[in-house]
Amino acid sequence: MEKGADIHSIYKPSENVVAREIEGELIIVPLVSGIGDSKEELYALNETGKSIWEKLDGKTTLENVVKKLGVEFNAPVDKIEKDVFGLVGELLKRRMLIEA
Repeated sequence: MEKGADIHSIYKPSENVVAREIEGELIIVPLVSGIGDSKEELYALNETGKSIWEKLDGKTTLENVVKKLGVEFNAPVDKIEKDVFGLVGELLKRRMLIEA
């Protein structure tokens, strides 16, 4: 069974991807085959996704990432949490993020 994101866990980018900013978007590029989605090798993040990715540093719990984003975007924590769980869950499924 696939494990989803956990609010008390700490995540970081996989060593099998690199991220580069191109024209305001963050592009995640797999370095090995089998990472990501076979139909779509590159994964692009918008400004919000980029901000989430930058906070997944291998030191900060998902709970604290959500709190920091709530302050940064001046948005309700429940809305931020939904966005964070959606993105982190997708990146975990694609093996672009790992639990630290």
